[in-house]
Amino acid sequence: MLDRFSSAEELASAAAEQWLDDLASLRKPQYNVALSGGRISASFFAAIAARVKQRNASLATVHFFWADERCVPPDDPESNFRLAWEKLLQPAKISKEHVHRIRGEEMPAKAAEFASAEMRRVVPINAASWPVLDMIFLGMGEDGHVASLFPPANPAPASDIYFPVIASKPPAERITICYEVIAAARKVWVLVSGSGKETALKESLSEAGKTPLAHVVRLRDSTRVLTNLK
Repeated sequence: MLDRFSSAEELASAAAEQWLDDLASLRKPQYNVALSGGRISASFFAAIAARVKQRNASLATVHFFWADERCVPPDDPESNFRLAWEKLLQPAKISKEHVHRIRGEEMPAKAAEFASAEMRRVVPINAASWPVLDMIFLGMGEDGHVASLFPPANPAPASDIYFPVIASKPPAERITICYEVIAAARKVWVLVSGSGKETALKESLSEAGKTPLAHVVRLRDSTRVLTNLK
């Protein structure tokens, strides 16, 4: 499913509105979501926080996880946690007990182990023993990567929910969620914005696409892509 918007601002605003509508309609006692970093995320997170305040809405049932994290301390400017904390979690007054960050300050293998154990503790699993998140928000890079799953898309089975990777762009050391958990999620929305991504997006949406996003699309019955790119 592809939705186009006229600007990054319209994309962020619409995604925030629609997610809060979806969340309100479900009325689940617990809702589990994984966030990503990237340029569009700052606008998206801020839009959610603003609408929570405008609507007098509550995110009290939501548990927040991450699709990936850079191996940096939580107060580092490169931290995906820090971005979400400053733009969304703190403004929306999210309980710290509902924030399940990846410990980027730890050794990568240990951080992945901790994060995997935490998600298994909180999130229900499916018959294949993978956690089933209610929503995963992803971005897409200029090379078609999602989370910190970089090209070439590697369909080899994962051994756990999170694993350390060496990225093709700095900061190089990262922790990423695996394809299996993305495939198992109830919903996946991919927010794509920023110059230089048009070619990767086109390939990702083609049947013969070889990017990580293309692999995600093939793995799932439905993946929603929201973009302001032409």
